[in-house]
Amino acid sequence: MKIKTMMAVLPPRASALAKSVAVALSLGMASHALAAEPEVTLKLHHMSPPASNAHSNFLEPWAEKVMKESNGRIKIDIYPSMQLGGKPPQLFDQARKGVADIVWTVGGYTPGRFPKAGVFELPFMATSGRVSSMALQQYAEEEMQDELKDVHLLALHTHYAGSILLRDKPVTKLEDMAGLKVRAPNKLMAEALELAGASPVFLPVPTLPSAISKGVVDSALLAYEVVTPLKIHEMTQYATEITSKPGLYTQFFVFAMNKDSYDKLPKDLQRVIDNNSGIETAGWIGQVWDDAEVRNRKTMVANGNVINQLSEAEVARWKQVMQPVTDHWIEEMDDEGFDGKQLYQKANDLISKYEKIAE
Repeated sequence: MKIKTMMAVLPPRASALAKSVAVALSLGMASHALAAEPEVTLKLHHMSPPASNAHSNFLEPWAEKVMKESNGRIKIDIYPSMQLGGKPPQLFDQARKGVADIVWTVGGYTPGRFPKAGVFELPFMATSGRVSSMALQQYAEEEMQDELKDVHLLALHTHYAGSILLRDKPVTKLEDMAGLKVRAPNKLMAEALELAGASPVFLPVPTLPSAISKGVVDSALLAYEVVTPLKIHEMTQYATEITSKPGLYTQFFVFAMNKDSYDKLPKDLQRVIDNNSGIETAGWIGQVWDDAEVRNRKTMVANGNVINQLSEAEVARWKQVMQPVTDHWIEEMDDEGFDGKQLYQKANDLISKYEKIAE
């Protein structure tokens, strides 16, 4: 209104100039609105390469969703492959100390830090990524506040029940594990492998191709999800699956934010983060892993890898041999002042709950 009144009393040339200025201002304001600088830029750090399932199918879409739902006010810069420095086991501390605003990491990379979450990594607790992730997230919200108090939790999740991938020797029965050098994903499964007669070697996933090629390990407990990006199917000839539920094993992942980075956000931007955290987000991440599991198994079959499946009777033998790992975990929880049996039962109940929801 003010611009129109002013132009009405100006000479024609001045009026034309005013119109030009008004149009330029209008276009400039619109352009600024479209290209406005974000209010907040967050650094997200993780250990996987850009071609990985985690980076391309989870972290990038999650960051884009947050930016869209914040109307561009939050921008998330992703640093894969440890580009901000350090080693994968240091990622959780990087979130805690503010080296990065957000991290995604493997819980088992820091043994002993999340003892109560270990129940989901016990032998024969694993199911689909979606179900286990939602169960784990609820379990964490109700039972793990003390273990996660130094960060703002976005989500915990797991992968699909993992298998055994072998370079040049098939495993069709328990006795075939004797003497195998097997990559163990965490402390609990290392104990289980020892009981099965194998020699566990703890290795982060990114180091596996080198370890297999050099003979450091000749097999690995692994989810198919990482097979294609790391070309593990080209380095191994066999795989052994347990198709019944629960499966052999899983491991859990931590998706967490620095507390100060979260607390400094305006309340409405905190809500954007909250809307992309929690049980539903954990389930979505788990589904991303389930989908990758299906794709990469097909790649292995197409590559000619021989996949053996253990019979129910054989699975029962493995369960019996590995049961002491669960018994020991319950005892350790009791020794630390927790009710180990109650935590074990709760984890099983939550898995059953989300299994029924998924049906």
